[in-house]
Amino acid sequence: QVQLVESGGGLVQAGGSLRLSCVASVRTNSNYAMGWFRQAPGKEREFVAAIHWSAEVTDYADSVKGRFTISRTNTKNTILLQMNSLKPEDTAVYYCATRKTGWGRNINNYDYWGQGTQVTVSS
Repeated sequence: QVQLVESGGGLVQAGGSLRLSCVASVRTNSNYAMGWFRQAPGKEREFVAAIHWSAEVTDYADSVKGRFTISRTNTKNTILLQMNSLKPEDTAVYYCATRKTGWGRNINNYDYWGQGTQVTVSS
């Protein structure tokens, strides 16, 4: 069982920045991939970004490409999401998730989820 804890959310003005962190309760091995998803009120949860440990491959949703950066720390149990040039449409609860095998954006293939952290961007 892997527990994930997100932090770093908050209220920011449009154009501002936030950095989210996700700490896993166990050190992940090279077969794990981790990702960020978000869910705005009244909308389905959507993919934001992902990073694979072994190849350090990353993937981003088109809506955040060039503005958000996903990275991991050397301890391999923490990932970060640096969010720049934030827009009001980025307002959502952001969730960290991890999957034991494979790679991709499909929400159903992620095995463990955090509780989420609220990000609110004012116009």
